[in-house]
Amino acid sequence: MAVSRWALDESKFLSTRQVKKLLWAAKRRAEQNAGPGARAALRDHVIMHLALATGLRVAELAMLTCGDILIDGAMASLRVRCGKGGKPRTVHFNGASKTLLLRYLQWKKEHGEPASDEAPLFLSPATGSFMTTRALQKAFKRCAAAAGLSPHYSIHSLRHTYACHLYKASGWNLRLVQKQLGHTSIATTQVYADVMEPKLRKALERLYR
Repeated sequence: MAVSRWALDESKFLSTRQVKKLLWAAKRRAEQNAGPGARAALRDHVIMHLALATGLRVAELAMLTCGDILIDGAMASLRVRCGKGGKPRTVHFNGASKTLLLRYLQWKKEHGEPASDEAPLFLSPATGSFMTTRALQKAFKRCAAAAGLSPHYSIHSLRHTYACHLYKASGWNLRLVQKQLGHTSIATTQVYADVMEPKLRKALERLYR
């Protein structure tokens, strides 16, 4: 019996323009908010940036600790201790994300938020513990609304966005995308190749013109 594969289309991930709008809106909220809303707005900005820089599942984002962020070496990365199927993995990210996370960790220390290796990276002020996946979804919705994005997008759209754009930026390297996303089977990652194929075809048609 053939195994059915989930479908992906362009309505499920953001364009480069939409990514820029989302990050700009999240940053603007962080810079303009004061008082009780300042902490949440700054945290929301870091969540949006990190989700787009790593493609983590929302449950993986929720369970990150400060010690999971590895930014001392030449290449910054984070540790997913328990991904889908209980499998750990290391996910690398770029210099811009490294700079933002360094500032965020310093901000946490300066403002009295726990920043030990075991402390939640994204703290819920209501519980004093890890943010829930629902709370992360609400953070995305706040930023998406500020950016004027369609309400049909969810925080999981950022994982799809990361995968599609990484596939293109890597020169169509599906194995690299598979490793970063933590897919056990390359067949799961193949859906991103399928949806990006028209873009590849157009690029090839423009080659040497």
